[in-house]
Amino acid sequence: MADKEEELRGARCPPNSLPTNPPHPRRGQCALLTCDAPGCLSRAVYDDAVEERVINEEYKIWKKNTPFLYDLVMTHALEWPSLTVQWLPDVNRPEGKDYAVHRLVLGTHTSDEQNHLVIASVQIPNDDAQFDASHYDSEKGEFGGFGSVSGKIEIEIKINHEGEVNRARYMPQNPCIIATKTPTSDVLTPAESAVLTCVCGVTRRRTICLWDISGVPKEGKIVDAKTIFTGHTAVVEDVSWHLLHESLFGSVADDQKLMIWDTRSNNTAKPSHSVDAHTAEVNCLSFNPYSEFILATGSADKTVALWDLRNLKLKLHSFESHKDEIFQVQWSPHNETILASSGTDRRLNVWDLSKIGEEQSAEDAEDGPPELLFIHGGHTAKISDFSWNPNEPWVICSVSEDNIMQVWQMAENIYNDEEPDTPASELEGQGS
Repeated sequence: MADKEEELRGARCPPNSLPTNPPHPRRGQCALLTCDAPGCLSRAVYDDAVEERVINEEYKIWKKNTPFLYDLVMTHALEWPSLTVQWLPDVNRPEGKDYAVHRLVLGTHTSDEQNHLVIASVQIPNDDAQFDASHYDSEKGEFGGFGSVSGKIEIEIKINHEGEVNRARYMPQNPCIIATKTPTSDVLTPAESAVLTCVCGVTRRRTICLWDISGVPKEGKIVDAKTIFTGHTAVVEDVSWHLLHESLFGSVADDQKLMIWDTRSNNTAKPSHSVDAHTAEVNCLSFNPYSEFILATGSADKTVALWDLRNLKLKLHSFESHKDEIFQVQWSPHNETILASSGTDRRLNVWDLSKIGEEQSAEDAEDGPPELLFIHGGHTAKISDFSWNPNEPWVICSVSEDNIMQVWQMAENIYNDEEPDTPASELEGQGS
């Protein structure tokens, strides 16, 4: 019983009981199950149907078990999918209320309609708010509610944006300034009139451009790149500033390399450090906010790699659990050893470096390595982006390609390594 309980604490879903050799449907029958024989649907359609069935079954199991796996889950369907999300650093705590108001930066990815940079507000219950499993809304998949389940997430500001918003990030020194990345080579920042203004235009995708947005525009409102770095031999997928050294930043690319750059160097064609980081394209990187030497990278090879700047020739550790390409990796702003990653497999994994190397039983090892703390399985489509809340430990917002945004917090007994109060027999689909 305890082993089953542990399985659910990791938010892992049991395999679905789909037939390995489904019967061949006769003509005129429902063609959900099909093959390559004449009169059947294409194999691709069949595979898609099976995958959709698996996804739906996994989601049903996840939703019914959320009261035991989470202290908070809020699901919101956006009008358009957002490819980006980031918590703003401010928080408002209304007097006499049992919640605090946090804000999010989102974007839209429409078809041919007007796109927007979006600011949303989220009401998150205070630590002393009274709620229990009876507050779970099975229809909306929400748990941790307080009062009405409606009105927790609201769109406050919509700013017209030229093209889809691929990425939006606020300036750490001034959160009122937000930069966005478009499908073109432009990066935009909002002017005082709240109309987004172009600050650069560089089309060489193997390069990294450094801009000074306080610089004087040469023409109109367009600012040219201050410095162009040219070390990668394939498309650059991500760049990130070192959080403790203002002159250092890292980059990763489809050439499978991780490069570390120093803006003080006069040689913009040669990085300070370069390493073959993965066996496939490298999609993302993140510097640890507490340690000046530690960073992580995520790759199309389905792994997250841990690195030490003092010796990049040696990979410290490889995190393995994802079933597909990894596109996001972020360290927790509250805990030096906590890291999260997400990608195409619809899962957001939370890792704990302090558990690397811990002994496991053979049964526990089947669920994943000891450092795999939690798997968020609430999304049914590729996760586009996620963000750790800077004010509420363990609260994460994640967005997926099917318009869904989720604000969630795993159960305290999971990250505190305690046994849950709920007997395993009460967990949906896992009782004996």
